[in-house]
Amino acid sequence: MSAATALVLHPDCGRHDTGWGHPEHQGRLPAVVDAVYRATPELLPHLLQHEAAPATPEDLTRVHTAEHVARIRSLAEQAAASGRPVVVAGDTAVSAASWDAALAAAGCALDAVRLVVQGRARTAFALCRPPGHHATADAIMGFCLANNVAIAARALQAEHGIRRILIVDWDVHHGNGTQDIFYDDGEVYYLSLHQSPWYPGTGDASERGRADGLGRTRNVPLGADTSRESYLASFDTALVRVFEEFVPDFVLVSAGFDCLRGDPLGQLQLEPADLHAMTTRLLAAARTHAAGRMALVLEGGYAPKRVGAGVVDVFRALAGLPPGA
Repeated sequence: MSAATALVLHPDCGRHDTGWGHPEHQGRLPAVVDAVYRATPELLPHLLQHEAAPATPEDLTRVHTAEHVARIRSLAEQAAASGRPVVVAGDTAVSAASWDAALAAAGCALDAVRLVVQGRARTAFALCRPPGHHATADAIMGFCLANNVAIAARALQAEHGIRRILIVDWDVHHGNGTQDIFYDDGEVYYLSLHQSPWYPGTGDASERGRADGLGRTRNVPLGADTSRESYLASFDTALVRVFEEFVPDFVLVSAGFDCLRGDPLGQLQLEPADLHAMTTRLLAAARTHAAGRMALVLEGGYAPKRVGAGVVDVFRALAGLPPGA
């Protein structure tokens, strides 16, 4: 087993052109990569940079309807023909390159879990865009075209025989798409901590799953300006409850950095050091319950320098290093 954490990227993610006035713009990933490679030299030996193979349409249809996948491609073709992005659901831009970007983003998530399962990396972080956790099986919304973390979860089951998967979502927004996709699935546990009331308006604590999935969803809605201490206490309590109910074989994280103080689309108060603490605690739980197998997938975060600082501290936690200054 490699001691490194894989940093998984693909250049097509940067071609998803929403316009510089859009919160989910092309500057997000370069700011993160710059922050990582400007980090202290002690971090870099722990990283394995990996360029992902793009996903196939068939990878996407493990989660999404064929009509949904065809629509992403069609909208990108419309954008190419018109020479400008097509706006969907009021806020989600699809550009000429967005089909390629959607396959690349899902491919980053897929390769992240493959690298961990194959022992080529101890843990992995898929640095991808567009984000995914609002995309349902048949709907584009919330800047999300395809649900990257859900696609990775289904690949773990279909390709690697890893059935029991925990998805932890700390994005400031509730991952309604991920919840909806797995709501009646007893083998995938979805935990979300998110600001409430806030977009998209889902994620009440009473939403606990349905049918075989009853008890496999846990939502922790938190008010605006929740203190760092209260957030971390809620995180710790939620993890205890999850592992009382479920023993995963793999841990996935929908890693949104809009939970950090100062994000233009969130009102929580976390600092990068708090994400370091959360990653450390989750990694310890993964080592106890899931043979240490854990991969993170980038979701939101719209203050690029803050996202970069947060990602650096997540990587430091994965490497067993203390938080940055």
